[in-house]
Amino acid sequence: MRELDVVGVRVEMPSNAPMVLLREVGGSRFLPIWIGANEASAIANAQEGVVPPRPLTHDLMVDVLAGLQHKLTAVRITELEGGTFYAVLVIDETEISARPSDAIALALRVGSDIFCAEDVLDVAGIEMPEAEEDEVEKFREFLDNVDPDDFVTGEEPKA
Repeated sequence: MRELDVVGVRVEMPSNAPMVLLREVGGSRFLPIWIGANEASAIANAQEGVVPPRPLTHDLMVDVLAGLQHKLTAVRITELEGGTFYAVLVIDETEISARPSDAIALALRVGSDIFCAEDVLDVAGIEMPEAEEDEVEKFREFLDNVDPDDFVTGEEPKA
C-alpha cells in the first residue's frame, strides 16, 4: 500500500464530471477518481474546513464513531474493477467496505491516512514528473496573480 494525499476536487472539461485527485506521497503518480457532485462537495468542504450548522452525513458518521469511542485509523483504496474503485474504512482493526469518495470525505474530517494498493496505482495512476508538476504550479500561480494591466504596452493594437 502507498500513502496518498488529497490534492483536491477538480472538474473535468468538457463533460463537467467532478473528480477527486490524489497524489502519491513520496512519488510522482496521481490518482484521479471520478465521483458524484455531492461527494465532490463533501470532500471540498472537508478540505476547506467548512462546518455545517447541522451535521451532514459524513459529519454524522464522525460523530457516531466518536460517540461509540471508535476511531477511523485508515482508508484503503483496494481494487479497481471494471472502472470502479473499491475502498475500505479501517475502524479500529475492522475493515468495512465503502465507496472511495465517502471514505476520503471521512478521512479528511478525522485526519486519518489514505492508502492505495500498489496494483491499483500501477493501473490507474498517472505519472507526472516533479519538474513538470513544478511548472504547472508556477503557471497556476502566475494565473492567480496576473492582472490585465500587466499586458498594457502603451501601443494601440493594429487592426
